[in-house]
Amino acid sequence: MENLHSFRKNYTKNQLNEADIHSKPLQQFKVWFQEAVNDASFEANAMVLSTVGKEGMPSSRVVLLKEIIDEGFIFYTNYKSKKAKDLAYNNKASILFFWEKFERQIRIEGEIEKISEQKSINYFNSRPKASQIGAVISKQSEEVSSRKILEEKFEKYNENQEIEKPKDWGGYILKANKYEFWQGRASRIHDRIVYQQEKNSWNIKRLNP
Repeated sequence: MENLHSFRKNYTKNQLNEADIHSKPLQQFKVWFQEAVNDASFEANAMVLSTVGKEGMPSSRVVLLKEIIDEGFIFYTNYKSKKAKDLAYNNKASILFFWEKFERQIRIEGEIEKISEQKSINYFNSRPKASQIGAVISKQSEEVSSRKILEEKFEKYNENQEIEKPKDWGGYILKANKYEFWQGRASRIHDRIVYQQEKNSWNIKRLNP
């Protein structure tokens, strides 16, 4: 195995200066996000969702951001999954975007709540049929004895069949109260700009790398 001590990369592609950023973090997020989307060589909306359940153990997994609105960031999942059980116990969570090509990451913290049932239904109905079937047959996070069982369940449906959204499946929204924008820089002197919500305004500050 290679010696990880020797792994090095110098970040030189971009910079993040206070004079160039938006006063509102969501607008700054949209600028960076659009640049990532425009590249089209990776899944820009992939984000790491971290939760903490009743055991006190942090748990992280990659999920897909599906909508950005003024109130926050929306994603969908099974309401009986591990992440959903964590959120039912503790609705404080974080999401993380890492875009290696741009040498950037964004950390966002806040509180998560379910979106409306109708909004979840609308999104479910817009999904490809195969994805709808996948959501129906999966008891997410529960043990299954073999992949064959899932495949057999899947094959019972057909592409012309109308699929209803499962009751235990739907969306969440993370309402942010803190953002950190990280831009890799040379010599590990990275740019870190934090937006912290204070009442109805955002306090902006730079952190040591």
